[in-house]
Amino acid sequence: MWRRLRSFDRSVQLLMVNQLAINVGFYMLMPYLAGHLSDGLHLAAWSVGLVLGMRNLSQQGLFLLGGTLADRLGYRPVIIAGCLLRTAGFGLLGFVDALPALLVASAMTGFAGALFNPAVRAYVAHGAGERRVEAFALFNVFYQAGILLGPLIGVALLAVDFRLVCVVAATIFAALTLLQLSALPPCHSEAPQRGGVLADWWDVATNRRFRTFALSMVGSYVLSFQIYLALPLELGDDGAVSLLFVVSALVALLGQVCVTDWARERWTASQAITRGLVLMALAFVPLIPYGIADAPMPVAAALACTVLLTLGTVLAYPFEMDTIVALSGGHRVATHYGFYNTLAGIGVATGNLAVGRLLDLGPVWAWTALAVVGAVCALAVRVLARDRATASRYRLWGRPRRISSTSTPS
Repeated sequence: MWRRLRSFDRSVQLLMVNQLAINVGFYMLMPYLAGHLSDGLHLAAWSVGLVLGMRNLSQQGLFLLGGTLADRLGYRPVIIAGCLLRTAGFGLLGFVDALPALLVASAMTGFAGALFNPAVRAYVAHGAGERRVEAFALFNVFYQAGILLGPLIGVALLAVDFRLVCVVAATIFAALTLLQLSALPPCHSEAPQRGGVLADWWDVATNRRFRTFALSMVGSYVLSFQIYLALPLELGDDGAVSLLFVVSALVALLGQVCVTDWARERWTASQAITRGLVLMALAFVPLIPYGIADAPMPVAAALACTVLLTLGTVLAYPFEMDTIVALSGGHRVATHYGFYNTLAGIGVATGNLAVGRLLDLGPVWAWTALAVVGAVCALAVRVLARDRATASRYRLWGRPRRISSTSTPS
């Protein structure tokens, strides 16, 4: 893994470490924010929901703006601005108790994510060049490592004081800001845009093949989110739920690079993504009998679902990120990522409402619907892959490329 990381450009290496630190800082604080607001500040449940919802809304709703700013201003300044803004937001969360101030801090942390997420991915894609799939596989390893380490560090600091959690998280982002100011080189993948922002958004939104692919993949985000929604609700045991998160992170950490290398030798991008979606759909099939019998869901069944969901995500993710770049034609890459993330966020919010309603009607309806959603997404990607115009223009569905020992060190 270390040799593979060293084979990339130093800017890509820095962005990998950057993403690890971003997730450590985020996940050491955010899982415990609701408890601090309700138990520490004694806010009403609706106020807690409003603060948490503000962060999600400001991030998901502003991804498109963040991507556009990255394309117009360059990736580096937008990444730095995002880290600086999250430094201020996390610091503020630890020292304010009035609802308006909490909402401002929450909005700051959300907008920060909307700034650096599309910019980081566009920068990685640009820096990795033809090795984008490999780079995004490694990127996901660092991403998942941060998700695994963050809560462990956070719960240790929480034993002292929630303010300490906020200070340490803010310090991590402050250090990232300084590191990127000193070590991250400027990067702009194309000439500055001369048209208006609305023209940029219109061009992205009217990119038919990209739009079709983005809509086809929305369901995958709904499915993967059920590790945080449907499975915990049905298990109802905090220890078992924690086990799901740990298993999911470990599967991604240990399997991502190997699975990606294996898939690149055998399948095209569309085949890998389609098979990943099929795995995600199959993840919910073992749960259906328990829904029919109205029986409690065993931990083993939830673990099997989690492993299949994670493997499906691990298989599809690097090829998915690469496909977005290919469908953008190399233009407005960060804006395409922002548009893509916005659609995914809307889909997850809508999908979670539907899944919650189906769980109320009976778990069998939720598990069946989720399996069908995965199958439909897989079919949609497969249909797009058979579009000869897409295949010719973007070279997405050609023969798989064999991996040489020089291009992908082990």
